[in-house]
Amino acid sequence: MLRSLARTALAAKAGINSSPVATPAAKTFYSTALRSTVVPAGRKTGHIAYNSIRSFATESSTPADQEKEEKVIGETKKKTFQAETRKLLDIVTHSLYSEKEVFVRELVSNASDALEKLRHSQLTDASLDSGKPMEIHISVDEAKNTFTIQDFGIGMTEEEAISNLGTIARSGSKAFLENLEGESGAASTKDKIIGQFGVGFYSAFMVGSEIKVYTRSATPGSKGYCWTSDGSGSYEIAEAENVAVGTKIVITLRDECKEYAKEAVVEAIIKKYSNFVDYPVHLNSKKINAVQPLWTKDKNEITEQEHIEFYRYVAGAWDNPQYKLVYKTDSPLAISSLLYIPQRHMEVLGMQREEPGVSLYSRKVMIQAKSKALLPEWLRFVKGVVDCEDLPLNVSRELLQDQSLSKLRQVLTGRVIKWMENEAKVDPKAYNHFFEEFGTFIKEGVCTENESTRPNVAKLLRYESSAGATGDVISFKDYIDRMKTGQENIYYSCVPKRKFAEESPYFEEFKEKGIEVLFLYDTVDEFVVNNLRQVGQHKLVSIDAADIKDPVLEGSSSKDGAKDDKKEDPIAKEEAKLEGESIAEWFRDTLGMQVRKVDVSKRHMSHPAVVTEHDSPAVRKMMAMMSGAAKVGEDNLPPTPTNLEINIHHPIIKKLWSVKNQDPAFARQVAEQIYDNALIAAGVLDDPRSMLKRLNTIMEASLTASASSKSKDTVMQSKKIEVVEGEKV
Repeated sequence: MLRSLARTALAAKAGINSSPVATPAAKTFYSTALRSTVVPAGRKTGHIAYNSIRSFATESSTPADQEKEEKVIGETKKKTFQAETRKLLDIVTHSLYSEKEVFVRELVSNASDALEKLRHSQLTDASLDSGKPMEIHISVDEAKNTFTIQDFGIGMTEEEAISNLGTIARSGSKAFLENLEGESGAASTKDKIIGQFGVGFYSAFMVGSEIKVYTRSATPGSKGYCWTSDGSGSYEIAEAENVAVGTKIVITLRDECKEYAKEAVVEAIIKKYSNFVDYPVHLNSKKINAVQPLWTKDKNEITEQEHIEFYRYVAGAWDNPQYKLVYKTDSPLAISSLLYIPQRHMEVLGMQREEPGVSLYSRKVMIQAKSKALLPEWLRFVKGVVDCEDLPLNVSRELLQDQSLSKLRQVLTGRVIKWMENEAKVDPKAYNHFFEEFGTFIKEGVCTENESTRPNVAKLLRYESSAGATGDVISFKDYIDRMKTGQENIYYSCVPKRKFAEESPYFEEFKEKGIEVLFLYDTVDEFVVNNLRQVGQHKLVSIDAADIKDPVLEGSSSKDGAKDDKKEDPIAKEEAKLEGESIAEWFRDTLGMQVRKVDVSKRHMSHPAVVTEHDSPAVRKMMAMMSGAAKVGEDNLPPTPTNLEINIHHPIIKKLWSVKNQDPAFARQVAEQIYDNALIAAGVLDDPRSMLKRLNTIMEASLTASASSKSKDTVMQSKKIEVVEGEKV
């Protein structure tokens, strides 16, 4: 039925165009057939029908440049802009817009508004008709150095041309909207009207030395007019013939603006700013805006293929999106958005930092490409479009007024975080794959977000755990859900590899007691936990921290550890305490300024000593870079003094204590080696090569002692054999 009506309309139009003098009846039949496709706004099926027939009709439309040339036939009336208007015109021409290319956006928006006004007016007045398809035609001519744009919309009478074009900051679109109040179907029309300020037309003077406007109102019996101005302070208006219903603007370009007569340049500008206006835009008879504004469609109406094609368009990519989000809301702002997350990002390849991937639109017209203000920088991997009708734009439609953009950013950020959290619940395995690729961005978000948003970002983090296999990751919520009864803290270990964590002296006690520990492998993770500090009511505590207070760590027994719940002889216990204090004091005197203090360790471990209160490896690297100590030929950054905890039950400590008086120099070397070994276990010894000479000396002494011991054993064994043999004789 719809195509039948469209064919009927086209047939009627063909008859009109082929006849030198078309009869009023033929014109009426064509107009009635075309208008029959327009249905009251608010009825979804009717709107689809209208768009379908409009699309069918425009496929066979006649280009505007085939019409007869316009010609001035009436008396020319010269009028002068008022003094205030001349000043405003100068501001618009030289100061209002940051880029000259936006004149294309402004003129296309005006043309779209004119078509929308005609479409809405036809709902209540069947006599209004342009006799042309609802399209926008642009033509450029490098030889003539001209830029021409024509719409077949509502057009203007002489009075309207003088009022709208002769007065800056008088918006015909705004006045039209004000008159719509209370009318049926006004809501859908308001959503499509772009203009607000009445200055967009004058942006043409940025690039044009002369502008001619041919216009004729869609009201039956209206005459055509030609409005001309060079922007110097006056304009002329006269009656003209061969003027089509609608508006045609011919711009003679300035010498320095000849690039806007090039088809490729103008096409790129249209696709940048106006690719999603409601009506077809043709450039030199070629349709330009072929991509649909998918964010205006219902979520269930968008096919997977449409998603792929739109994602590739907005992201400039060739892969398929990993995740997609259609987000619409009316409160606190009217937002329609379509967002995507790619499969991969370029930063992982060591390429330049990614630019923001979401562009800001208002009523389908681009306001900011790749806007830095829509989402925080850590979400720069998100691609897509956000269209907000409530944005209070400034006159140039380039900047935003008041705090609405901040509110928009807050709403979008919260929704994107919730989106990723939901994806993690729906398919944890797929989300873990996503985190493996984009986890660095999430961690950046924890470090840079404010206090109110940071906990929500932390829900997206994933880490390996001592309770899971290599490669298996969990969230903080997973960890908290399986914490031991009475456990207060969340424990973690910052190490480059899982093996280092499992062999760490700090991990032994947690392993023995079955307390789960998160393994953090990236350097940035140290900054993440330092910024996060706690998750819910649970503090984040490193297993190498000193004096950890947690009920689940109280009470232990071990062969080499300091803690023991078994009853001890009070005298022996006091003697052990005094001996431990003596050993600690000797270590303090021996190591000197390398340590802040030395204590007897209370933790369970099989190592002779550990260090606490030390700089993290990440901080050490940063300090080295900032101080320039990492330069070739310079000494390493001196280590910050640490706290040393010694395990007085360890065999090495016991033997060291027994030989310190016999060979003080050797004992000193062993003490320094124990301290360096502890620094290595903590990952804070910058250059292990510094201890090689000492280590060789210790090994040499150990081998010499071992050889001497074996020699004595051999002599003693020989003597025993001689005695036995003598007894036999």
